[in-house]
Amino acid sequence: MSATATKYSDHDAGDSAYNHSAEQVRLSVLGFAVVLTLGFSAVELIGGYYANSLALIGDAGHMATDSASLLFALIANFISRRGADATHSFGHGRIAVLAAFLNGLVMLGVVGWIFYETVGRLENPPAVAGGSVMVVAVIGLIINIGVAWSLSRDKKNVNTRAALLHVMGDLLGSLAAIAAGALVYFGGEAFALADPILSFFVGLLVLRGTFGVLKESSAVLLDAVPENINYFDVGDALSKIEGVRHVHDLHVWTLAPGHGSVTAHLLMADDVDWKKVLDDARAMLEKEFGIDHITLQPEWGGEQCQWECVQGVCRRKDVAPQQADAAAKAA
Repeated sequence: MSATATKYSDHDAGDSAYNHSAEQVRLSVLGFAVVLTLGFSAVELIGGYYANSLALIGDAGHMATDSASLLFALIANFISRRGADATHSFGHGRIAVLAAFLNGLVMLGVVGWIFYETVGRLENPPAVAGGSVMVVAVIGLIINIGVAWSLSRDKKNVNTRAALLHVMGDLLGSLAAIAAGALVYFGGEAFALADPILSFFVGLLVLRGTFGVLKESSAVLLDAVPENINYFDVGDALSKIEGVRHVHDLHVWTLAPGHGSVTAHLLMADDVDWKKVLDDARAMLEKEFGIDHITLQPEWGGEQCQWECVQGVCRRKDVAPQQADAAAKAA
């Protein structure tokens, strides 16, 4: 970060602990996970192709999307370490979020292909080398267990915890591929449909994870209120602080993964200690809502209050309701 950017973007005592740079990760842990999962997903893809197993190919796609997410997180982490600068005053933390969103879009295409192939194989099931499927899937299961153990050693980082959840899903995919291989190998033609049916199950696993990634990443990119925070509860809580008459122009969003942000205008009583109100508001928002990036603006409006409030959110009385509604729709 340049000296000029630091001059204006640094936080003083009492400000948020978030410094607009990404949370640092243990590169050795995530790097180990990326190498193993990405490498073996390629092995599964090749093995699935030669064994003619859609379940194995689907599991390879599942592992590939998780390893790609980890890889994007590593790359984004290097970029976002720079923190805020003169052209990115909020830092570069959302690069990882954008990468996750793009990865989710790619995986939608992969899932669509799996479902398309499943339909064709249900109508005309091909011969599958069940023994080869079992061997490759068992190796994949062992690798996933090793990766899960490695990631479980670094529980402090949010990216690592998320990666661990993805790997647990990979374990289920590997089990499905093992089951498909075993049914085909020991049951013969009577279980020829096992591979496409279980590949459909693997596709559902990938689809569930993909929708989760797209939902979470798009919410951050669109500055949505965090799922664990009720917008009106924040307004009500600020309104109840001693010395605060009304709250308006309230905005709550996710600044970066794990860091909520709030800005608001507080209409104050005439004889109030603003420093105490600010300290009380910061402590309350961090304790009750986990919001650590807080910007509050005090206002004094005299004896005649110019605001009317509903559930802690206010608008000026001199603006007609229909005008306010029209302005909200236009925005």
